[in-house]
Amino acid sequence: MPKPSDNTLAGLLGLSEQSSRKSHYRELLQQLDEVERERNRYKWLFEHATYGIFQAQINGGFRAVNPGLANMLGYVSVAELLANTGPSAPSLFVGGIKEVQSIRAELLQKNIVRGYETRLLCKDGKPLDVLMNILLKDDEPGVLEGFVADISERKKNQERLEKLNQSLERRVAERTRELQLSNEDLQEEITCHEQVKLALREAKEVAEAANRSKDKYLAAASHDLLQPLNAARLLMSSLRERQLPAAEQHLLERAHMALEGAEDLLADLLDIARLDQAAVTPSLSACSIRDMFSALVSEFEQVALAEGLRLTFFSSSLYVYTDYHLLTRIVRNLLSNACRYTGSGRVFLGVRRRGNKVRIEVWDTGPGIAKDQQESIFQEFNQVDTNHQSGRKGVGLGLAIVERIAAVLGANIELRSQLGRGSCFSIEVPLSSEAKYEKKTLETSPAMVHSFAGQRVLVIDNEPEILHSMAVLLTQWGCEVLVAEDYRAAIVALEEQAPSLLIVDLHLNCGVTGLAVAEQLRADFAKNIPAVLITADYTDEEQALRKRLGIPLLTKPVRPGKLRATMAHQLKSGRS
Repeated sequence: MPKPSDNTLAGLLGLSEQSSRKSHYRELLQQLDEVERERNRYKWLFEHATYGIFQAQINGGFRAVNPGLANMLGYVSVAELLANTGPSAPSLFVGGIKEVQSIRAELLQKNIVRGYETRLLCKDGKPLDVLMNILLKDDEPGVLEGFVADISERKKNQERLEKLNQSLERRVAERTRELQLSNEDLQEEITCHEQVKLALREAKEVAEAANRSKDKYLAAASHDLLQPLNAARLLMSSLRERQLPAAEQHLLERAHMALEGAEDLLADLLDIARLDQAAVTPSLSACSIRDMFSALVSEFEQVALAEGLRLTFFSSSLYVYTDYHLLTRIVRNLLSNACRYTGSGRVFLGVRRRGNKVRIEVWDTGPGIAKDQQESIFQEFNQVDTNHQSGRKGVGLGLAIVERIAAVLGANIELRSQLGRGSCFSIEVPLSSEAKYEKKTLETSPAMVHSFAGQRVLVIDNEPEILHSMAVLLTQWGCEVLVAEDYRAAIVALEEQAPSLLIVDLHLNCGVTGLAVAEQLRADFAKNIPAVLITADYTDEEQALRKRLGIPLLTKPVRPGKLRATMAHQLKSGRS
């Protein structure tokens, strides 16, 4: 049959010979071609899709099924699938006619069934887990379309995971029973001596904490436990700064060492738990090496002097790009270990630049660490078999914490050591773009102790024991101390005169925070009053507000040396 000419088609369509009508005719042909191409495209997708597609009457049988569905169910062709299942779907569903009726009812109510998990019968009679989306077509009443995905592998993986979880639960239960039996054996060996009893109890707690989830331990080591420890620490520090008879001074030092041991154990276990749970997120910024070294030396100068050591440091005006508090915690732990294990000589804190990195080093003249022990000392509860110069043993968590914090910061810890000559621990962090090159060597001396004579300090805490302990210690340092449990009591105590410094607890009564009180007092007196935040909450959930207010954080139980250094820094910043 000859192809009709443009004029013939134009005549049939009523377009005659007018040029404008010819233009419309060409556009119509283009649109018809586009429709045909779209139809062919959808037909190709229907036939070659890897997932199943079908079309059916809601009250009748299949209208169309794609090869993907046939292959999914083990059939060679669509014709074989239809021949085996018949014109309707019930024989295809494991649930049969009841399941099909349920799907039909939901479709009539909602027009769509989304994310429906079911099982279809394969050619070999085995069920197949699938996920279906079924919808009623708007342009064809009573016609539905379905899309089918094979989820059998996902189901198998879920079953494997469930079996694995059950196996893990059994292993945990068996391990727990073993620990319980082991602890019962230990209980039998405990003597009536209180020191032995306490040591075994701590060992039991450490063993249980290492095998339980860290969140349970965090719940146990709560705010209520840290509060009395903080009060005891403050009172103990006040007594240690007084002149006492030799016998009483000896007993006080023994009690002080026991308290420090309990504090270190609790703080280290809390840190290990949070680090293992990935609950620590670094807050990166440009950090001053000089500021960090100044604060650390102020904190450790008295510690070193008490151990008969000389603490020196080599500072720099370089800036590093890291989390200031996490890096400070690493260096603090290294300094604490150096002072604890060094019998005589000195501890040195240094810094050097290496390209775009800054290397911070802590040297000591201690006994050194053998090469075969240098890797294991970073493991939990592992200690080098040396004499502890301070007379107080740790629990072997300090370097484990250092390694974990370094991992959070993406930095490496290195150790160089020789037996009988000492050790050097170092960490490298990125250099900040704010780096400067002026350097200055400083050396500590006993004269660097800060004086707070005449400073008017307001302490806000909802624990009366903390207020009393803090007042005793600060008064002994020469401060004029005011105490309050909340904002109203603070206003009364201040008598319309702004304090030199605020020391506030984070969580006060009725859900009020010490940060909010500090912010309000600054607004009341129209003055940026220096402040220090002390808390038993290790999460630092109010970090954004705290940083905006420029208030440093100290965690309970607070060490007097660190408190003194922080107070001096805040008072100095407030005057500048």
